[in-house]
Amino acid sequence: MRTPAETTLRILHLSDTHLYGDGTLHYGIVDTTAALARTLERASELEAVDVVVASGDLSDDGSAESYRILAGMLEPWAAERGAVVVYAMGNHDLRAGFEEVLGARTRVHDIRGFRIATIDSTVPGAGYGNLDEAQLDALRVALEAPSERGAIVVIHHPPVPAQTTLLGALELQNPADLLDVCATGDVRLILAGHYHHPLTSEAAGVPVIVAPAVANTADPLALPGTERAAVGSGFAYIELVGDRAARVMFITAPGPDDGEIVYDLDAAAVDRIASAAGPR
Repeated sequence: MRTPAETTLRILHLSDTHLYGDGTLHYGIVDTTAALARTLERASELEAVDVVVASGDLSDDGSAESYRILAGMLEPWAAERGAVVVYAMGNHDLRAGFEEVLGARTRVHDIRGFRIATIDSTVPGAGYGNLDEAQLDALRVALEAPSERGAIVVIHHPPVPAQTTLLGALELQNPADLLDVCATGDVRLILAGHYHHPLTSEAAGVPVIVAPAVANTADPLALPGTERAAVGSGFAYIELVGDRAARVMFITAPGPDDGEIVYDLDAAAVDRIASAAGPR
């Protein structure tokens, strides 16, 4: 009989690192490379990690150099712990740079009896998400054969509603299509990012975990029609033990400027961004 440690998958879930290849500050304020370093330092206090999931918006400028910086930070950190790194595309990522450095946009990893499948929900040039038939078919194939302990799907755009007006305009447009495919497999979790604040929810009976962002923290209590974010980084730590429900912790990586406003958008600004980056 296997011990709980042998049937446990421990996941460090990062998202929305928004790195730049040339050291540009995010919104002219946040050094996202330093924020990621601080986040990994905080995560070093975890007892064990089997998988590092990075669920999209890994780069802000889409440059190959930004992905090299990311891989140069995550891969050695993971290797020291015997962990595997799983990357997913986000709407700020560019396919050419991502694929050049990090590999295929859709991947399947089998780790400790668990299957982890990434799917690309991005629409080039847009901020919202949508899954075309090619992505859905790839996921069907990945989930076709049952895995020993179940599957995890990693996607940038969550298949659950956003809390704020702007993110609501940039949601995944066809979550039901994703959930229909998940229903045909043994999916135990969906891991996502995009919303820049921690969230746990459920969609069609599948737990959905949205990781905090590394780059900044969105305010889910911003007034309707507006959007606000402050300096602040964090991550999710998830434990899957056998066939039990997931245990999730959201952990902050404190920095000296936490709470400083990164942006505070009024309704007109939100409308402009939603019109430019949302569905047309």
